[in-house]
Amino acid sequence: MICPTCGWDNVPGVEICGHCQQDLTPLDRPCAGNRIERSLMEDQVLQLRPKKPTTIPPDMPLAEAIHVMLENNIGALLVVDDAGQLLGILSERDLLKKVAGLHDDYAALPVAQFMTAKPETVALTDTLNFVLHKMDGGGYRHVPVIEGGKPVHVISVRDMLRHITKLCDGA
Repeated sequence: MICPTCGWDNVPGVEICGHCQQDLTPLDRPCAGNRIERSLMEDQVLQLRPKKPTTIPPDMPLAEAIHVMLENNIGALLVVDDAGQLLGILSERDLLKKVAGLHDDYAALPVAQFMTAKPETVALTDTLNFVLHKMDGGGYRHVPVIEGGKPVHVISVRDMLRHITKLCDGA
């Protein structure tokens, strides 16, 4: 990295110029090149206007939970305790990996047996790139948005794609 103060050619990744001791860290920060990148880097979760989550208790029978998913055309349910605190998430992937072909008589079994406990979450103030990073890194299609330990929204991959598509249309 070339130091803007003295012109010294530094090794990439150094934080201080080896010649004049100028701080180089601000120069290493990514810069948005277009409105999509700017939105992902600066906009917070609330910008998506995420949906209110559909929540269920951990003792709900699995057949009933599946019915709720189908009736509401959603791919994940948030499992909460009596106080509304997030315990887990039951997703389509959980049904495919933990139920399909493994349990013949699953209908009456509790959701808690198949949910993903302690899922990754985000806050309303997190940036969209942070959410995308969590989704991509963990392979998640749904991420709960938590406020005070309670789920207030859920973000899906579809929400992110819809937001990015709107930005592309207006470009």
